[in-house]
Amino acid sequence: MHLLHIDSSFQGERSVSRALSARAAQRWQALHPDGTVTYRDFHADPLPHYTLEEGPARSVALIEEVKRADTVLLGLPLYNFGAPSTVKAWVDHLILGGESFDAETREPFLVDKDFIVLASRGGGYAPGTPRDGWDHAETWLPHGISLTGLEPRFITAELTLAPVTPAMAELIPLAEQSRAAAEAEIDALWTPIPAAA
Repeated sequence: MHLLHIDSSFQGERSVSRALSARAAQRWQALHPDGTVTYRDFHADPLPHYTLEEGPARSVALIEEVKRADTVLLGLPLYNFGAPSTVKAWVDHLILGGESFDAETREPFLVDKDFIVLASRGGGYAPGTPRDGWDHAETWLPHGISLTGLEPRFITAELTLAPVTPAMAELIPLAEQSRAAAEAEIDALWTPIPAAA
């Protein structure tokens, strides 16, 4: 079994998405003690944008990383209502006819992967809130990678700025609830569902 673990936040140890992805990676490794891990940090080692001059070599290598993985973990913070540009660059590299999907039939090649997205949002974007629908990262990603066959499952903690933003102080309990719910969902990952009696 092989895990591809990706982080993208620039927040370092303060990053909630990094903390969540690390928790998920630890959970995976506990369940797969003989498994192997490839780790990428898109902030420390950002991917260049795809260019015609560079050609597809880097894209092929990144696609091969995904092909080798049984599970992909992506730490995804929300920046200015969208995904970090490094994540967009990664997705652009993954969309390559003949490598991640059949250029003629559109048959996807990156199928049967467990793709878990550990997302963090500084504010509140739930239905009914003033910024409902402003999280363009979570709505974009499934569409952005749809040709490949990857299907993301999102585990999200929101209101992460509440503890460090005085104007959001009253939202700290909701932020703590959201973080705890995300952590509980991570801790339940890959737990077999009991068969019906």
